[in-house]
Amino acid sequence: MSLTSLGPINSSARSEEQHPLTWRLREDGAPVWLDEYRAKNGYQAAETALKQAPDDLVNQVKEAGLKGRGGAGFPTGVKWSLMPKDESLDIRYLLCNADEMEPNTWKDRLLMEQLPHLLVEGMLISARALKAYRGYIFLRGEYVDAARHLNRAIVEAREAGLLGKNILGSGFDFELIVHTGAGRYICGEETALISSLEGRRANPRSKPPFPAAVGVWGKPTCVNNVETLCNVPSIIGNGIPWYQGLAREGSEDHGTKLMGFSGKVKNPGVWELPLGIPARELFEDYAGGMRDGYTLKAWQPGGAGTGFLLPEHLDAQMFSGGIGKVGTRMGTGLALAVDDSVSMVSLLRNMEEFFSRESCGWCTPCRDGLPWSVKILRALERGEGNPGDIETLLQLVSGLGPGKTFCAHAPGAVEPLGSAIKYFRDEFEAGVSKESGTEDVATLQMDIGA
Repeated sequence: MSLTSLGPINSSARSEEQHPLTWRLREDGAPVWLDEYRAKNGYQAAETALKQAPDDLVNQVKEAGLKGRGGAGFPTGVKWSLMPKDESLDIRYLLCNADEMEPNTWKDRLLMEQLPHLLVEGMLISARALKAYRGYIFLRGEYVDAARHLNRAIVEAREAGLLGKNILGSGFDFELIVHTGAGRYICGEETALISSLEGRRANPRSKPPFPAAVGVWGKPTCVNNVETLCNVPSIIGNGIPWYQGLAREGSEDHGTKLMGFSGKVKNPGVWELPLGIPARELFEDYAGGMRDGYTLKAWQPGGAGTGFLLPEHLDAQMFSGGIGKVGTRMGTGLALAVDDSVSMVSLLRNMEEFFSRESCGWCTPCRDGLPWSVKILRALERGEGNPGDIETLLQLVSGLGPGKTFCAHAPGAVEPLGSAIKYFRDEFEAGVSKESGTEDVATLQMDIGA
């Protein structure tokens, strides 16, 4: 895993002014524990926050324009403001979504393994703003090192009086617990995460009511992503104008973002970069372009659930509106480079197998539609597709789109499929057998479980 800076590409220098998330990282990749973290201004923002009114903290985050970094991009301050104002509701929860099961995404892992106290501080300040007395870090079970480092950081913080009762004499109480999940992609959906935390099957819940009103064990709950929470200390510590000045000109989103590139690029990795940076700069200057002998065929801007783009789309700016202009979503901001040796049919078959397997099975379009797409893609991959298969896939893309399923799992699953057919339809058409006849839809529907 590589980490470079906003400055010269070969420089290891990171500055507090431009890299609020990563400037404390050690060059050897070892975790930054409490003493070193405090020596690097750690918990100073928390000390400031504990002297402020919760509503003032909410307003600061709202005015700063911080948006969720897990993929959805919902304004964080607005989400916080949805928590009830009724002071009698004194049992409130803050949940950190650290499941990070999105294929091709590992940014939160970097923060949790190397800067665990940054997340602890971010959750402490956020809990103060939300008046939450307990927090849970819902962690992907495979992140064994992250769990160990977070648990040590929590112990260090508690022994230093930074967690527990009457934190730093402020009268504010906050406990923090690491909860490792069983490993399901659907737990990235906030209500499925809540169900799993309660010990139930990880099914999404109907909204409304939203978690802010009825969340964990029926109590007001706020769910935020790891990177989102790690942005909070710098906003409180450095102020709103500073935070808003971090992004590139033209970006409608503020701050920096952990971005990356994987695939057959020369320098795969993750970097903290200003929102609004052109994707071409990320690809060429940071990732180094394609390895010798390979040509960029397509790319995804932010995880397997985002649509494919072409090389000519690299001039798009990396923020939600910039990527939106070229037809897909920013997602997690960790891009995948697809080289010219890859079959798009095989790649999509692999992706849809994953999404099909990870469906919770709650609603019919997702439960039955995704296996249907896998069946068709397998046939096309073998060169045994039927006439009309591509049209059927496009019908599935439409039928499983936004607003047509219980949660966002299926729309994210079919977005790359629709874009791949749009740009590489000839590869899908090549999988239709010249000897095959037509097969009606009813027969396909009967066979989707085969």
